Amino acid sequence: MTTESTAASNSWLNRSLNAIERIGNKLPDPAILFALLMALVWLLSWVLSGVEFTDIDPRTGQAFQINNLLAASSLTEFMAKMVATFVNFPPLGVVLVAMLGLGVAEYTGFINAALRGILAITSRHLLTPVLIAVGILSHVAVDAGYVLVIPLGAVIFYAAGRHPLAGIAAAFAGVSGGFAATLFVPSSLDPLLAGLTQASARLSADPAAASLVINPLNNYYFTTASVLVIVLLGWFLTDKVVEPRLQTTPVDGDKEQLPTMDPLTAQERKGLRFALLSMLLAIAALVLTALPADSAWRGANGDLTAASAPLMQSIVGLIFVFFLLPGIVYGYVSGKVRSHRDVVQGMTKAMSGMGYYIVMAFFCAQFIYAFGQSNLGALMAIKGANFLQQMAFPMAVNLIGLVLLTAVVNLLIGSSSAKWALIGAVLVPMLMQLGVSPDLTQAAYRVGDSSTNIITPLMPYFPLIVVFCQKYVKSTGIGTLVALMLPYSVTFLICWTAFLILYWSLGLPLGIGSSYLYPAL
Repeated sequence: MTTESTAASNSWLNRSLNAIERIGNKLPDPAILFALLMALVWLLSWVLSGVEFTDIDPRTGQAFQINNLLAASSLTEFMAKMVATFVNFPPLGVVLVAMLGLGVAEYTGFINAALRGILAITSRHLLTPVLIAVGILSHVAVDAGYVLVIPLGAVIFYAAGRHPLAGIAAAFAGVSGGFAATLFVPSSLDPLLAGLTQASARLSADPAAASLVINPLNNYYFTTASVLVIVLLGWFLTDKVVEPRLQTTPVDGDKEQLPTMDPLTAQERKGLRFALLSMLLAIAALVLTALPADSAWRGANGDLTAASAPLMQSIVGLIFVFFLLPGIVYGYVSGKVRSHRDVVQGMTKAMSGMGYYIVMAFFCAQFIYAFGQSNLGALMAIKGANFLQQMAFPMAVNLIGLVLLTAVVNLLIGSSSAKWALIGAVLVPMLMQLGVSPDLTQAAYRVGDSSTNIITPLMPYFPLIVVFCQKYVKSTGIGTLVALMLPYSVTFLICWTAFLILYWSLGLPLGIGSSYLYPAL
């Protein structure tokens, strides 16, 4: 080891991250951790169920009441819904269906060949920013980035001779840490959050607020500008902080299962051309069928990006098809697939590798259900919001406080829409009284919501990222991933908040049909 690398490994930052990793890895297995947290929620719900709170639940207009999960009726309801809670756990279906298509594409060698082809024309030093940007672009496909871009990040880095965990970190930073950023096209989250913001704004005592309409693209300009911030910060952190720290972490995964970077053979190049052509034809077919105003892909109002639009609801299925089709074509043309049994074998192999995630998903689903039923998360969110409401700070300080509040609440409640439905009902009307538009309040919320996604084990996809890491470094645990992502989280939180304040102070437009002030001038 060189003197420079020795000094880097002994730096304060690396010592701190190593300590966090050691402590975090002493936590129980994620599945058991979720079970223990669920038991803690049960206990707290019993203790606090008799406490009379004065905080008002904006969903009911009544004082908050903690539900005792240890009551006989609650326990029997929990048991009766256990299977449905697991089966209906949103990330479970997204992961398994997408992995069926991806499994075939990986099994036949299509993904490996495509990456090798890309790497042949892409500079090794530009892999990081491109990967982060692709992660941000994946937001249009809801949560597909978690099951598509992140594992591909490891493959790309490893194939290029770089550490695969650095690839996972960079992709995770783009997909989840930069969740509020939008590249070229708006994400499906935009209309969902705008609808909740509009409902919250109409709770204001101002009579004019009753007819207030929030445009789904009210943050589009800001979130698009944020791409530059996330890509540049992520690029610097990956190449200068995260990857150097991983130099002493050996890749000890099954060598036979890890990708290689051999030159493409003539048959592989032919298979890749036909596979990419089939994918382009499938995309063209989708575009052509979605363009007509009366397209079946559009929602009731003709919108393609609305959460209720069939196109948005079909994202996971489309990913399945768009990777299954070229995977099969590549397999047959390259000679890797002889019959339909090989295709089924590819799907089977993909599912066999998901066993650990399915176990963790079961306990995660039960915990999230219990936490929601107890009302503990909602009470904690509202208490934090009410505290901020009582502080008479300047505008910039209020925005910073909103970002920090959201960042902390995000560690407890994973769903972006659930958090905004709870705290937005208090914060939006409150800040409107201070002259802050709902558009600006929503933008501040999105910054805080994104920044801490990547360090909370309670985020539904967090266990899946651990599984991806374990494919390359078997000893990876919760602490490993938290330590890996903490530099991104802290840096994004500080710099993105500063960017929001600068953006606001310059008066740059937030989005379409938006404003900074209420009432809008």
